[in-house]
Amino acid sequence: MKYWLMKNEPDDYSIEDLKRDKTEPWDGIRNYQVRNMIRDDMSVGDLAFFYHSNCEIPGIYGLMTIASDAYPDHTAFDKKAKYYDARSKKDKPTWLMVDVKYKRKLKKIITLKDLKSYKQLSNMRVVQRGNRLSITEVNKKDWEFILKLEK
Repeated sequence: MKYWLMKNEPDDYSIEDLKRDKTEPWDGIRNYQVRNMIRDDMSVGDLAFFYHSNCEIPGIYGLMTIASDAYPDHTAFDKKAKYYDARSKKDKPTWLMVDVKYKRKLKKIITLKDLKSYKQLSNMRVVQRGNRLSITEVNKKDWEFILKLEK
């Protein structure tokens, strides 16, 4: 099993939306490195933190499970979609997505400020300056440490 941190802007889609919908495609990935992680490294049953970014209080708001293998991101083919990409073709898709399933909200938000305050989390990509990846892997030790912070 692997662990992930997956960012999304709450105005676009939030942990509350996922709680309501139960399962949702994680679409709109337009970074090759992240696409490759989805394709090569994510597996059904992996766990992920739902991280709200670009908001008043960025941080980890909930937990979810990877609920599908990678498959073509259909929004790349829809000219009216926010994430349309004319270079991606249905017979040779450039972009992939997975379904995520709601697990639970955290008992308390673990803010980016909280994460940065612990030296033992300094290797996490989300706390490093200049990190713009929307999905990053989290090692098991950091995952367990972060879950203890919500108590």
